[in-house]
Amino acid sequence: MTRRHSIAKAVRVVAIVAAISELSACNLLTRMSEVGSGPQTSPIQNPTQKSGYQPVSMPMPQPLAPPQNANSLWRPGARAFFKDQRAKDVGDILTVAVTIADNASLTSKLDNNRSSKEQAGSNTTGTNATLLGFENSLQKLLPPGANLASLADLGATSVAQNNGKTERSETINVTLAAVITQVMPNGNLVISGRQEFRVNYEMRELSIQGIIRPEDISSSNSVTSEKIAEARVYYGGRGMVSDVTQPRYGQEIFDIIFPF
Repeated sequence: MTRRHSIAKAVRVVAIVAAISELSACNLLTRMSEVGSGPQTSPIQNPTQKSGYQPVSMPMPQPLAPPQNANSLWRPGARAFFKDQRAKDVGDILTVAVTIADNASLTSKLDNNRSSKEQAGSNTTGTNATLLGFENSLQKLLPPGANLASLADLGATSVAQNNGKTERSETINVTLAAVITQVMPNGNLVISGRQEFRVNYEMRELSIQGIIRPEDISSSNSVTSEKIAEARVYYGGRGMVSDVTQPRYGQEIFDIIFPF
């Protein structure tokens, strides 16, 4: 390794340590500011103005001209008599029912037994082996005491047993309101919702993002989570309970960099 590579590697290590120290300092300052009062709720803000927000871009079909319904009392897609009450424009609110009940079980088993035996040196009559008449010459080449009746005796046994089992169970039932943040060219809707619940010194956070079809919104202006494409569901918390249950940042860094 050249000196230039060593310097570059040292600079990267220093940068990583500085970034970790900065994040740790920010977390420390935040926790210090919440002593005696607990975690504070976040201000309500436009999700499209958050740092790092990017509009969703998906493959779109060719635009189609809307059908002409001259002299018609009904509008396409309307479910109410005069107006469709479902969310359809940017800023409209709809209800999202998050229901996750996943159960998975996988069991695998493998048994493999193999035995082999190879022997050479004795003929069928039990006398010394014959090698095309060259046994006497071979006897002279071999060390003293060599027995031609046992030229080769090889054996091998292989046994393999593998067992594996995986089980997973998840259940989440939450209902929250979301806001339409974008209407895509094909009519699909991008939604974003966030809720915060504070109980004593613990803050529970729930957020959901994804893409839905207008026709999947029910007449009660709600949609279920299994109909959300590119869904991103986050359910977590911060506060005293989370701080006590999670390992210290020094231990997390040690677990990452320790190779054994």
